[in-house]
Amino acid sequence: MNTPLHIVVQSFSYRKSYPEDPTGNGGGFVFDCRGILNPYRFGDLRYYTGKDKEVIDFFTEKTKMPDFLESVKKIVSISIDDYLERNFSDLQINFGCTGGQHRSVYSAEQIAEYIKTKYPQIKITLRHTNEEYWEVK
Repeated sequence: MNTPLHIVVQSFSYRKSYPEDPTGNGGGFVFDCRGILNPYRFGDLRYYTGKDKEVIDFFTEKTKMPDFLESVKKIVSISIDDYLERNFSDLQINFGCTGGQHRSVYSAEQIAEYIKTKYPQIKITLRHTNEEYWEVK
């Protein structure tokens, strides 16, 4: 199945504002990750990102992140299936947290991977819009 659908998955910091939508259709989903325990508050984890094993382990072992992401998968799949059926061209899935370094990054990475696996025919762009501000060692 060939599809025109392009999904942009982004992480962002609420401090820096929501990501823009250059397609003009108003965006798509914005998920607030601030309800998940913040690794920034736990010692050296502040110097890692949502891509690092230390933070990934923290999320999978000490938080409700797995439950959160399972819910996100169910919600976005409904729209993706509908968009494919109706030949829509664009969808944004955005994840925000306080600093845009841990929770939103991990969520964006996980959901982009989920979509790639479940919908291999879809073009996906993954962006971390706050990367230049990350506090890393």
